[in-house]
Amino acid sequence: MATPDPDKLIAKADKLTKLSLTRWSADWKNATALYEQAAIAYRLAKNYEKAKDGFEKASKGQEMLSSPWDAAKHMESAAALAKELGKWTEVADFYRRASELYTECGRLQPASDALAKGARFTLMLVLLLRMTEKEQMAFDLYRAATSVYIKLEKYADAATFLLRWALAADKCNATHSQCKAYLSAIIVYLYAHDFQQAEKCHNDCCQVEAFLQSDQNRAATRLLAAYTDADVEEIKRAAQSSIISNLDHVIVKLARKLPTGDVSALKSGATGQEDPLDEDDLT
Repeated sequence: MATPDPDKLIAKADKLTKLSLTRWSADWKNATALYEQAAIAYRLAKNYEKAKDGFEKASKGQEMLSSPWDAAKHMESAAALAKELGKWTEVADFYRRASELYTECGRLQPASDALAKGARFTLMLVLLLRMTEKEQMAFDLYRAATSVYIKLEKYADAATFLLRWALAADKCNATHSQCKAYLSAIIVYLYAHDFQQAEKCHNDCCQVEAFLQSDQNRAATRLLAAYTDADVEEIKRAAQSSIISNLDHVIVKLARKLPTGDVSALKSGATGQEDPLDEDDLT
């Protein structure tokens, strides 16, 4: 029996998904089966570009059929083929999409695994761009990697990426992006309830003149002062400031949830660090 021509399978499937005078609704069930057959045939023929596109279309079809698990599996297949082709941006994007689909069907472990794979390829691409002195092109990748690490609840890694982003922005003279990245890193540490690291990060950032004079520094200073005073209401008000509201959406979401733990210990800790009064010492 002759092997079906994958090009013809794709053409037929595409036709089934398009509306016309004689077709009032898309036939995603049959179209998806054809996309899957074509993608497998392309892969066997080592035509990885068309196989990748076929699995991407098959994933879309499974989504339309309300089958996120199968859609995620096809998206991972597309990611593997993009890897073979050296298309690293697509690899990271496909794995992130697979993670979203796994999450949609309640499969959290595969979702986490797919996110982690996407993060590794994002990091590799960032390093490649840095090596070729194309930091400006890496800004979207820093943003994507930060989002991935926050979803994985790896907040220290997220903050590290934000600080790398700030360094890249400094090299590009993108001062506003640099200051936003510094403030974002401080917020991530606070969300992780690591006040000491947030304070240390702020002190380090203030060594940079551009940040020291910035609105972002003023927002960070207000937020940290509220933590030091253990003033929960002021923390919430500071987190609602317009400066913080203009950060990336994933960071704003974290800020809106501050504080995440008991801040009263911070005030008592600060009090306990003061030297006791020596009545005999008049100096």
